[in-house]
Amino acid sequence: MKNTFLILFALLLTGNLAFAGQGKIEFTEYQLDNGLHVILHQDNSTPIVAVSVMYHVGSKNEQPNRTGFAHFFEHLMFEGTENIPRGEYSKYVEKSGGTLNANTTADRTYYYEIMPSNQLEMGLWLESERMLHAKVDSIGIQTQKGVVIEEKKQRYDNTPYGSLLVETMKRAFKEHPYRWTTIGDPDHILAAKDEEFKSFYNEFYVPNNAVLVIAGDINVQETKQNVEKYFGSIPSGTKEIYRPEIVEPPLGGEVRDTVFDNIQLPLLIHAYRTPAMNTPDFYALEMLNTLLSDGQSSRLNKSLVDEQQIALQVNSFPIPFRDPSVNIVMAFPNMGNDLNDLEAAMELEIEEVKNNLINEKEFQKLKNQIENDFVNSNTQIASRANNLARYHTFFGNADLINTEIDNYLAVTREDIRRVANKYFTEDNRVVLYYLPKKQQ
Repeated sequence: MKNTFLILFALLLTGNLAFAGQGKIEFTEYQLDNGLHVILHQDNSTPIVAVSVMYHVGSKNEQPNRTGFAHFFEHLMFEGTENIPRGEYSKYVEKSGGTLNANTTADRTYYYEIMPSNQLEMGLWLESERMLHAKVDSIGIQTQKGVVIEEKKQRYDNTPYGSLLVETMKRAFKEHPYRWTTIGDPDHILAAKDEEFKSFYNEFYVPNNAVLVIAGDINVQETKQNVEKYFGSIPSGTKEIYRPEIVEPPLGGEVRDTVFDNIQLPLLIHAYRTPAMNTPDFYALEMLNTLLSDGQSSRLNKSLVDEQQIALQVNSFPIPFRDPSVNIVMAFPNMGNDLNDLEAAMELEIEEVKNNLINEKEFQKLKNQIENDFVNSNTQIASRANNLARYHTFFGNADLINTEIDNYLAVTREDIRRVANKYFTEDNRVVLYYLPKKQQ
């Protein structure tokens, strides 16, 4: 039986166990007395359940002299609790044939377990333990300080182009917390006292700052009873939750710089300041990005990679944050091609979108791509749980999991041209030339 579950999990995680219905995603949501928001999505097609908690805390909620705390807690919350021995948290899930993980962005932190549905109560117990009394003590803090500092060295300092987002965001923002990335500054983590970490935990990792999403093979009424059993007695947080309301002023002119890195190939980056998610212009920009670089027949790929052969690879994508963020257009030059020439060719393609409406056939293809991507984003149980949590946390509207596609389909050809002209401008961008250190 356990082998059967493991096979099902393998299928789920590789994307082969798809959501069969593809109709409206039904869910039940309510709130406990302690402020915990609960969303239940029942799908009994496979004996799998996803138990997830999204806390409304990310690097945006940190102080400028104490960055990296949210990411630090992503690790620390696996240390154990008053009732779970240190280092044993993950073993409970793994021994049950399940898997678990967590991730942090600028705006939220997300924890999840994917388990056989007969292990649902274990998942609820684990997450309630983490919320009620995680081990935030000197031993765990010292251990995780070493872990996150080593992670920064491996993923950022010693990885080619690992500093890309760090170098981009600190130039794109001067006042908003988006100016630092989730990894934070190791010096801030090292300097922080145990009391500072405990205070951060007590402020943010509380039921009134979280949404619990349970998706999969469940019975809604029984699950409600179990949610109350494990989470109902957890007290609400008493501290005021810090929500920065900083409005970043306009960039006020192009920022152009060169970064020398341990790389072999140069890289060109254009980062344009863009509006927040769930705004009409954001959806139009998403469609513009799909037009520019989604697939081999996209405009930048077709022109720069296939026809001119001036680029090895081109990508255009948003950094989807809750507040206004950036859109990155990046390209690797083909062997023997100069970044200046590549930049000029890339700008010509963007000017084409600014000056001329895309034709109806290309526009229909674009809408088909967007619709296909939207449907695929909800095919897996784990993905649906994540999306429900995100839509509620950011917008207070979990039903966007069904209706957000309408916002994309409302975008017109004129909208795509308009946002290209409004946001993809010289005075609204950071330009970085990433060059090998040997050229310094």
